[in-house]
Amino acid sequence: MAKTVYNTATSIDGYLADPENSLEWLFTVPGGHPEQSEEGGDAETPLDEFGEFLAGVGAICMGSTTYEWILEYEHPLDNPDKWAYESPCWVFTSRDLPAVPGKDIRFASGDVAAVHAEMAEVAGDKDRWIVGGGDLVGQFFDAGLLDEIRVSLAPVFLGDGAPLLPRRILSHHLELTETKSVGQFACLTYKVK
Repeated sequence: MAKTVYNTATSIDGYLADPENSLEWLFTVPGGHPEQSEEGGDAETPLDEFGEFLAGVGAICMGSTTYEWILEYEHPLDNPDKWAYESPCWVFTSRDLPAVPGKDIRFASGDVAAVHAEMAEVAGDKDRWIVGGGDLVGQFFDAGLLDEIRVSLAPVFLGDGAPLLPRRILSHHLELTETKSVGQFACLTYKVK
């Protein structure tokens, strides 16, 4: 059954991005960036696991800060092949932002429920991935539309930045369904009840 999933990497102290909204800290962790390779070659890496997850995704949603970071870091406006996602992508924003040429990017604002319905229709039996940021994910949770949270804890403490999920969500809403280590990452999966 298709799920709406928040799948992200975070620092141990619960930040998605540093105070400048950068993910550069993540790329310092072995296996945290596609251009890195881990020693051994046969061991599963965080990127292998992410690739498996992405293959099961039929629709993507992200906030404008995440989208703008991708535009600045990966430069897909200059080279659309740098856009890493094949699935349709909704970007929540209140501003006019450029679309990556030739890619299915849809800009949205307002209530997440309408976008979720569109995502579910487009994704069919595949999952819907809420990339982030945390406040956007919180809106899906508030609307009762979030099914699963997958968090990969990187061995980094940032001390400040964009929080993983800026909502008070108590344990009766979450059921731990899987724990495992992948490279230097501790991966946790929670079912949202």
